[in-house]
Amino acid sequence: MQENSLGPFPLFLQQIQSDTAQNYTIFYSIRGPGVDREPKNLFYVERDTGNLFCTRPVDREEYESFELIAFATTPDGYTPELPLPLVIRIEDENDNYPIFTEKTYVFTISENCRVGSTVGQVCATDKDEPDTMHTRLKYSIIEQLPAYPTLFSMHPTTGVITTSSSQLDRELIDKYQLKIKVQDMDGQYFGLQTTSICIINIDDVNDNLPTFTRTSYVASVEENTVDVEILRVTVEDKDLMNTANWRANYTILKGNENENFKIVTDPKTNEGILCVVKPLNYEERKQVDLQIVVVNEAPYSKEGSLRSTMSTATVTVNVKNQDEGPECSPRVQTIQTKENVPVGTEIQGYKAYDPETRSSSGIRYKKLSDPKEWVRINENTGSITIFRNLDREAEMIRGGIYNITILASDKDGRSCTGTLGIILQDVNDNGPSIPKHTVVICKTVLSPSVDIVAIDPDEPINGPPFDFRLENIPDSDIERTWRLTKINDTAARLFYEKDLPFGTYRISVRVADRHGRSLITPLNVLLCDCVTENDCTLRTDARTGGGDVRLGKWAILAILLGIALLFCILFTLVCGGTGAAKQPKVFPDDLAQQNLIVSNTEAPGDDKICSTDGFTTHTVGSLAQGVCGTMGSGVKNGGQESIEMVKGGHQTLESCRGTGHHHTLDSCRGGHVEVDTCRYTYSEWHNFTQPRLGEESIRGHTLIKN
Repeated sequence: MQENSLGPFPLFLQQIQSDTAQNYTIFYSIRGPGVDREPKNLFYVERDTGNLFCTRPVDREEYESFELIAFATTPDGYTPELPLPLVIRIEDENDNYPIFTEKTYVFTISENCRVGSTVGQVCATDKDEPDTMHTRLKYSIIEQLPAYPTLFSMHPTTGVITTSSSQLDRELIDKYQLKIKVQDMDGQYFGLQTTSICIINIDDVNDNLPTFTRTSYVASVEENTVDVEILRVTVEDKDLMNTANWRANYTILKGNENENFKIVTDPKTNEGILCVVKPLNYEERKQVDLQIVVVNEAPYSKEGSLRSTMSTATVTVNVKNQDEGPECSPRVQTIQTKENVPVGTEIQGYKAYDPETRSSSGIRYKKLSDPKEWVRINENTGSITIFRNLDREAEMIRGGIYNITILASDKDGRSCTGTLGIILQDVNDNGPSIPKHTVVICKTVLSPSVDIVAIDPDEPINGPPFDFRLENIPDSDIERTWRLTKINDTAARLFYEKDLPFGTYRISVRVADRHGRSLITPLNVLLCDCVTENDCTLRTDARTGGGDVRLGKWAILAILLGIALLFCILFTLVCGGTGAAKQPKVFPDDLAQQNLIVSNTEAPGDDKICSTDGFTTHTVGSLAQGVCGTMGSGVKNGGQESIEMVKGGHQTLESCRGTGHHHTLDSCRGGHVEVDTCRYTYSEWHNFTQPRLGEESIRGHTLIKN
């Protein structure tokens, strides 16, 4: 079906026929979009003939096609055929104009760009059916303002605008306007077309250098003035104002070797401001010629040497004379003298002068600073008189120079200040000394000794090498006790020759410089039982003869706890011994049940040796003999009796010689016998045990009687 058809309506489209119409009476009907769905009632079919009609025009851009379903039925509702899909496609008509995506296009391109540089791209759309002549678009430039010269071209199919000339110059024309057209049907005359506006702004580049409006300038300034503006220079620049291509940078090329001037740019006017930043001296230079050059902040865009095209200008600065006061130049002056110069000696002092006459007459001098009060100054001549002895090695002297401050003034009260440095030449007035007066020798190390270092405040020419000697004292043997050996030019090593006890010793060492000037330094030598010197600093025992002992709180607490524990142990032993002494000593109940048998067999004892004061035992390997003295009336002289325990258990024997002591006898059977020396005599023991000696003998224990 043709889009936007003019009719007449209803417009016949097609006839639907069923092959079963030869045998049946067929009724035709349709359903789908355009019939019973939106847009409703656009299509209908005649029930009896099957003719399909359209009732009104259709816009393809709104409905590209319609998919209908056709039905063939008999009057009684029977369907002899399957439903028939019916597609109605709307054929496109070129009824839509192409439209640009923007009403006005704005692009920017730099001036002096190359031919073929891309400016921008335009685009248009067409609602007609794609990929047909109705939507095949063609772009073109209709008009350019200003019209000449023609600088731009447009690609017909892509809409890309490019430069066709390199004559773009922002300083001549900074904006162009193009009228552009797009037409469908591939640009054929009968195609639909639309126009639009394209504005092209020309961007500035630094293609114009700044130039001075004048090539020479003249300025003047009074001498001794500073931080003053003396001149403003102006330049012209055709580039865009208030941009880096327009802003100027000024530089002084020549004439400012002393850095008296500087030139800066005024950000509002782009002028160069010439200032004096260091005072000028009329007496030195009455006129200064400066050469100034100017460039832009942005680099120059055109090829070629920039220096050959830079703009320069000459500035002549005339210096005006002033009636000045005295000038202290140079501000720091030095003189030399020996440190042992006699008091009252007059030497050259500080000199100031009148810059107009270059003379020192009429100038008065005054001392502002003299830390040591060593000198006096002559008010009229500035010469120096020595008031006190000079000392190069004094505490405030640095580098051998003594500085005083001088005020020089004229009759009008104008003044200047300067510094006079008195360089003190060294004389050999100091002997070398040993700064460390107490030294430590650790006696327990492999090579007990100590190193002694000497210093000399004089210059090296009056200093090392040093000579170290022990200073002998009458009625002393220092040289036989101590020995010094040289290590290097400034140090020696001290040894002791004899085996000295720990303690502190006092010796004297004489050190002489290369010219023989010497000084005696007394030393305290601490002979200590240590490994390093620090080990000896905190001791107080007799080995060091000095020092200081400090116990920490934890050490004191440990000592107190140990003492308390010792008292507890002693108290326990005393109480236990007292209780044991009060208990009565009786024979054990089961002692009567044991049988002792007298044996005349002579044999050595097995385990223990008995002493005469009551069965004290000593173990000798696996063989022991009991040697007893007279143990009671029951002991026979010259004979030997053997007593053996029938049972190998733990039994107690008590003698009458001692009280409170227990001794143990080990039997060969593993039994344990405790011997208690008590108040009972051996005869009582013999009488108690004699009736039972006929039974089984006890092996392993032998009593020897003398």
